[in-house]
Amino acid sequence: MGLHVLRPGHKLGRVSKKIALGLAALACIGVAAVVLLPERTSAPNGTAATAAAVKGAAARSEESRLAALPSREGLGKQRSDPFGVSIAPAPRAPAQAAAPKAPPAPPTAPPMPYRVAGQLVRDGVPQAVLARDDRVIFVREGEILDGGYRVESIRPDGVTLVYTALDARETLPFSSVLPAPRAIAAAPAANEQKAAAAQPARLRWEGPKQVQAGSNFNVSLMITSNQLVRGSPVQLSYDAKLLEPVAVRAGDFFANGSFTYRVNPGGSIFVGAFGKGAVAADAEFLVVTFKPIGSGGVAELNISSMVLQGAAGSAVVHEPVAAFRTSITQ
Repeated sequence: MGLHVLRPGHKLGRVSKKIALGLAALACIGVAAVVLLPERTSAPNGTAATAAAVKGAAARSEESRLAALPSREGLGKQRSDPFGVSIAPAPRAPAQAAAPKAPPAPPTAPPMPYRVAGQLVRDGVPQAVLARDDRVIFVREGEILDGGYRVESIRPDGVTLVYTALDARETLPFSSVLPAPRAIAAAPAANEQKAAAAQPARLRWEGPKQVQAGSNFNVSLMITSNQLVRGSPVQLSYDAKLLEPVAVRAGDFFANGSFTYRVNPGGSIFVGAFGKGAVAADAEFLVVTFKPIGSGGVAELNISSMVLQGAAGSAVVHEPVAAFRTSITQ
């Protein structure tokens, strides 16, 4: 059957159209077969068989060589790290039982800052003279003091103070108003000095023997002592019907020290004088200024109580002090 050449514009017949459709179907079937069939490597006849034979011979030769090698034992279980260092753990110290904690100490009152310097009776009521540092305080029962203390009682044997924060009590006995004097080593040739120091201090009043009513006048208390005198609490008494206190001041002996006083219009004066301590040779202890308020009588001034203190806190004995008397005229 010959091929027909189609020219442009030539119309195919029915037979020609069927032939064309058949050829197209065959072409599609061929393409599908090529895609679906597995790929095969083409090789010349005999090449594949030869390669397989060579490969089998090589495998048998390798097995023979390995079989000829001597047998070895297998590796055992690894015992330790070949790259690590083995360090034995430090032995543990035996456990010790913890010591029981001591209970906290109970609170205590601070050291007593007051000491007894004397005692007196005012308007029939007992009072005490307390000293703190260089201050002298005249107290009675129930008074509140600095530092949180209260005067609970004043009895013939001593003063009882209460530390109110802890309700702690301490009694300061009058029998130990001042500490005992400390022993001082004597120099080889100090017998005369010891004898002089053993002499009691002397006190005397110095003032006018006669005064005019309405005119102020001064009365000075003078002291002479071979021992050092640091100070003293003093209670003075006067005739309130004839004399009126105007002023009270420290004498030259305590000019640079501490001086306090309190006047009771009923007829008493409380004085506290303290200094650094020095030997007194007729020195001025204190000065009181009075105004006579009556006439035709004799006014008196007395020392009701007095405790002289030495430089080390020891007691300085003194002679009795005579009363000061002055006549009041018009």
